[in-house]
Amino acid sequence: MVQKTPKGRDKAEHMRESAVEPRRRGRPRAYDPEMALTAAAEVFWKKGYDGTSLDDLAAATGMNRPSLYAAFGDKQTLYLKTLARYREEARAASTKLLEGDPPLRVFLERFYKGALNLYITRDGNARGCYTVGTAATQAVADPKVRAFLAESIRGTDELLTGVIAKARGKGELPRNADPHALAQLACGTLHTLAVRARAGIPRKELEALAAATLNTICGPG
Repeated sequence: MVQKTPKGRDKAEHMRESAVEPRRRGRPRAYDPEMALTAAAEVFWKKGYDGTSLDDLAAATGMNRPSLYAAFGDKQTLYLKTLARYREEARAASTKLLEGDPPLRVFLERFYKGALNLYITRDGNARGCYTVGTAATQAVADPKVRAFLAESIRGTDELLTGVIAKARGKGELPRNADPHALAQLACGTLHTLAVRARAGIPRKELEALAAATLNTICGPG
């Protein structure tokens, strides 16, 4: 008996065609990792870590639970990846503000303006800072998030310390100015702006707070 295949072709012909066109194995990756991280971060940003379920993340990313686990690991790992991505983008933006070697006052003005543009969206949605708004609460119960948050704060302090020390060297600040202490003040203002923005404080008040910090660090403008 001759074994038949679809459309009446014999087995030998079917095998020859199969050798020319190999069978596809599995489904191709149908997601964009960057887009998925962005979508996941938006959910965490809005609902917080504890308030975000796997179903929420699946719906936002368009991926089912098995796909989420395969791509990013568990919920905690995914959250940490969104935090790391946010930090990388923030640091890159801050570094870009230093292009052209601007005076310290100009840099800090741009620094706080960029932060407020992120904390308060064009449609007036006051969401604050992603890290401060979500990690600060989760850090109490999660050592990994707490370590990430502490490292992020230290990183911002170090960036600002370097910028302020350079400004002091150029004569923009008194010789007895303490770059590290001023950097902590500048960083503390950044975090205060994030919390106040999330609380719905008007932007004009936040800009006034940033200006007061500028005058404290750089002297009256």
